[in-house]
Amino acid sequence: MLGIIVGTHGHLAEELVKTCAMICGEPENLKTVTLVPGEGPDDLIAKYNKAIEEMDTTNGVIILNDLFGGSPYNAACRIAINDEKCGIVTGVSLPMLIEVINYRLYSGDEADVQSAMEKAVEANGSGTQKFHKSQVEESEDKEGDDL
Repeated sequence: MLGIIVGTHGHLAEELVKTCAMICGEPENLKTVTLVPGEGPDDLIAKYNKAIEEMDTTNGVIILNDLFGGSPYNAACRIAINDEKCGIVTGVSLPMLIEVINYRLYSGDEADVQSAMEKAVEANGSGTQKFHKSQVEESEDKEGDDL
């Protein structure tokens, strides 16, 4: 199985996973790693290693981080540099997390780190949309207005 770790500053990872569980049920084989005040890189590395040890990572592990260049990301890089079955994607969001979980669910034993990383990046692009009143054309015919 493909393991998933959400690693962030503060408790963002835990809250993202809780919110995700509201939408798609309690995710399996998923751990959170958080950086809280007073902790440093060695603490994060220990947390990542513990999370990996507690999961089924037969198909590898994808680490979804909040910020490129942040401490959770830098510590994850120190893990990934020694493991070709470990990949990292930054900019973690709810759409990204849901997409990676769904990818793993539907791919089963075929799920792999590289494909999961691509799905994560795609989800962040398609999960970001914009809306403004100027985008809506006004119609003379007010009947049947769906808005």
